[in-house]
Amino acid sequence: MNLEYFDLLDAEGNPIGTIKERSEVHRDGDWHKAIHIWIMNQNGEILLQRRCETKDSDPNMLDISCAGHLSAGDSSIKGALRELKEELSLEIDPNELVFIKTLQRSWKDNHGFVDNEYDDLYILRTNKKIEEMVYQKEEISEIFFVPYQKFKEIVASRQSDMVMYDEEFEILFGMFDKEFDKKNTRN
Repeated sequence: MNLEYFDLLDAEGNPIGTIKERSEVHRDGDWHKAIHIWIMNQNGEILLQRRCETKDSDPNMLDISCAGHLSAGDSSIKGALRELKEELSLEIDPNELVFIKTLQRSWKDNHGFVDNEYDDLYILRTNKKIEEMVYQKEEISEIFFVPYQKFKEIVASRQSDMVMYDEEFEILFGMFDKEFDKKNTRN
């Protein structure tokens, strides 16, 4: 098994010129960078993944379409393209990714796993079908598209098997409600 190394950041998100192994970063609560990619198809459905049961954080939970840490030396876009290929076998043109913003996120689980991240949020619109995606079985146990309205219901009900990213959900809803919210299309 290859060890993963991350570039460390200060609390404001600036690189400090140090790299550290993944497990040590999460043990010590060091700031680092990750990418979050929400994938939406032409039918207005959002791709969700279920994390596999062996993940060190949020096992068996529904999660972002594609996400991952930046490896030491990676740019955000390089890391996003790598994660899409590794997790979903998607090879895309970098221009297909729409950068939204960088979010600061910090949480700790009951087992000492600390995640202090700066997450670059992207949207990817695709016409790829589930059958065209081969997910990474070491990371993911299933993938599926859900209609936008169903996704909003999952979030609003705080469905127990969904990882909650309240700030990201607010951004997504602000972007997509006018386009996909049935209530808005009836007015």
